[in-house]
Amino acid sequence: MASGHERYDWGARIARWVWSSALTYRSPVRALIASVALTAGVLLSGCNSDEISLANNAKANQPVSPKLVADMAEKNMDLQSPMLVRLFKQEAELEVWKQDRNGRFALLKTYPICRWSGDLGPKVREGDRQAPEGFYSISPAQMNPQSAYYLSFNTGYPNAFDRALGRSGSQLMVHGDCSSRGCYAMTDEQIAEIYSLGRESFFGGQRAFQLQAYPFKMTPLNMARHRNNPNMPFWKMIKEGYDHFEVTRQEPKVDFCEKKYVFDAAKPPDATRDPVFDASAKCPAYVIPAEVASAMADRQQADQAETAKLIAAGTPMARINTGIDGGMNKVFASKLPDGSTGLSEGGDGQSLSLVSLSRAPGTIPSHVNPPHGPVTSPDEPLAASMAPAQAPAPATRVASAAPNAQSDGFFSNLARKVGLGGADTTASAPPPPPAKPKIIEAKRSEPPASAPRTAAAPKPDATKQAAVARPPLKLSVASDAQAAAPAAVPAKDGPLAGSQPIVPPNSFDNRFAGFK
Repeated sequence: MASGHERYDWGARIARWVWSSALTYRSPVRALIASVALTAGVLLSGCNSDEISLANNAKANQPVSPKLVADMAEKNMDLQSPMLVRLFKQEAELEVWKQDRNGRFALLKTYPICRWSGDLGPKVREGDRQAPEGFYSISPAQMNPQSAYYLSFNTGYPNAFDRALGRSGSQLMVHGDCSSRGCYAMTDEQIAEIYSLGRESFFGGQRAFQLQAYPFKMTPLNMARHRNNPNMPFWKMIKEGYDHFEVTRQEPKVDFCEKKYVFDAAKPPDATRDPVFDASAKCPAYVIPAEVASAMADRQQADQAETAKLIAAGTPMARINTGIDGGMNKVFASKLPDGSTGLSEGGDGQSLSLVSLSRAPGTIPSHVNPPHGPVTSPDEPLAASMAPAQAPAPATRVASAAPNAQSDGFFSNLARKVGLGGADTTASAPPPPPAKPKIIEAKRSEPPASAPRTAAAPKPDATKQAAVARPPLKLSVASDAQAAAPAAVPAKDGPLAGSQPIVPPNSFDNRFAGFK
């Protein structure tokens, strides 16, 4: 896989100094200086056309919508406060959480996922087309304004836990274009808004935001329905992180040892330094803060009791699929001929006609197809997460953002050099005794993003002003009449959906290719 690395020499050094200065000042000044850093570094690095577009990319600099800014103000949030993202495959939903002025995370907005691929369960190997599950850290180096899929950010898969288990894969993204092979795909309009929220959080001083990816919402009902799934031990482990967030409304601190997750670990009272974790080594001595452990015990006891009650009442088990083609939210499926949500229906059998009148939140490209169950064929093997190893799938167009350790393009390279490349962070306390769930009011030691500020968006700088004239997008599904129209069929001699696009030599998009 081509790395696409460029050398920036003096341009990168000067940009690095300006960027570090930007992190010292408050929001409006920081945003302006950060933009100057990108532009100055690009111009001094030889005026490479690809790199200039990174600094002046209108798609990546679109302002947060006034409505969303107003929603944040109503919820006591700042535009540049820290954010956190949660993904749920079965429900096909992406949640964006923002830290409010009390230092706790609150739900800002839920986005229906347009398309995700694979099956319920973690990604295991390159080419299995699985979308990742687990806890990942998204730094500025993983944000890709030059994505072949409008905009994207790299999930950071594999993390230290995945690598300790020998799992492989690359270029696993959250991106636009509503087309996925191992990724979480949104509409272009959705990813533009999510990207802008991440960008503003970075301008506010957040060095990385946490991405939590789950097979489904970790409720007693879902745990009962999937009780026979071979991935259940892994799901119970990451449910601890889900529960830590639910009871604290704080981003859980994530570590790894003995090939498992450890959440909110702290040094023992008699220790002189923080514990050091290694995903493949024995766990060091650590404790879970008493208030967190107490709240976790109450929640786990309540959830376990409810799950046992549902199983005893005969809750049917979910079907175990192999080689399935992922899912999509019913809002999108209702707009497609023969629409199907795949796993996102969750077995409830709800008719798509109930949402057919709702407007799709963004563009649905003509090449998007609903999931149709197992797609394994001799020509295109599709390995389930638990299936034996198979040959990697054919190369396909990818979202082309920088992987965790390697950043491609100026923005990624610059962020990594100035220390903004997020390290793996993300455990399981010894299972506490299983009483009623409660919410912890205590805050983390780190301060909230800032003192209360006005919720209005910062004054746009010159770079952001360029975003006002947003590039035209593909036609949006705006009515039921349009939704009922069959998906566009490629011309006889045209490219097939999902095929590798033909791009001019030396363009950005032809630098990256790989398997999911």
